[in-house]
Amino acid sequence: MKEHDTVDDIVDQWARVRPDLNPEAISLIGRLRRLNIRVDSALREYFAECGLDSSEFDVLATLRRAGEPYELNARALLQAAMVTSGAITNRVDRLSAKGLVERNPCPNDRRAVLIRLTPAGRSLIDTALAGHVSNEERLIEALTPTERTQLNTLLRKLLIAHGDTDPIPRAG
Repeated sequence: MKEHDTVDDIVDQWARVRPDLNPEAISLIGRLRRLNIRVDSALREYFAECGLDSSEFDVLATLRRAGEPYELNARALLQAAMVTSGAITNRVDRLSAKGLVERNPCPNDRRAVLIRLTPAGRSLIDTALAGHVSNEERLIEALTPTERTQLNTLLRKLLIAHGDTDPIPRAG
């Protein structure tokens, strides 16, 4: 007997009341949505242990992966985070209050501001990142290496098909 999950119950219910519908999309999207909820919960718990929320972690990680000097202008940070400018402002304000980032005037454009990791911010994100990767590894441990590659390939294909191809801004 194959293993059973909650989505199987949902699909079975639809099959009884609407046998005319193909349940394939319902099962795939349902599983993606339910998995997303569980993954988000596990990530939020870990970030809270680090004294961060997921949006703060995202800003710190974005600045860290930009490379030295670990800074981006506000526009590039906004594009990388895919949120409103108000949301970025709130995130940067919270991180600045914690001493994890600082705002500096852009030398090339007086109207622009550069957001930079402080030494404390870099230390925190480097420590948090190691635990984050371990947490993510735990979340996918049920998959073999081959299955991980296959799933990654299929998810990339879906993201590209839905237009998720904008390049991430780089420092400078």
